[in-house]
Amino acid sequence: MLALVAGVAVWWQQEHAYYEPVAFVPGQEIRLMPIAGDTPEVIVAENVSGIDADSSPLRFRACFTTPLSQAMLTETYRLYDKPTPLVGPSWFSCYDAGEITRALESGTALAFLSEHLPEYGIDRVVAVLPDGRAFAWHQMNECGSAHYEERALPDGCPPPPAKGKN
Repeated sequence: MLALVAGVAVWWQQEHAYYEPVAFVPGQEIRLMPIAGDTPEVIVAENVSGIDADSSPLRFRACFTTPLSQAMLTETYRLYDKPTPLVGPSWFSCYDAGEITRALESGTALAFLSEHLPEYGIDRVVAVLPDGRAFAWHQMNECGSAHYEERALPDGCPPPPAKGKN
């Protein structure tokens, strides 16, 4: 019986605890990094819904639609190398990491850098399907992976924060 209670508690913490709806600023919900420049630009995003948690910078997930074509997006914004959609809670049903991964692997979806987040080595990534459905998540980049695994940083990484800080 104790194992069952513990199992339910662990499941509840992974699926429900900590998550809160994201309060997006209307007209500024989703941004992408332009090919020329280092300041993310707002894109047209509709029906935006998202979740996040203070317990980890990697818990952010969002779903939305955009009328912008993949062709226009690739001519204007930076593609993201090695996108890896992270699994979200099952109750946030608009976001399916398996579907997004399959679409990225087949080339149906394209992934873009949204922005580098204040937490060291974490990026916001956006994937867009041809039908305009789109998804966003936070992902550790190569600098973050090397830093947190205490490996040498790849060339071009900014200096990491002092020990004890993000």
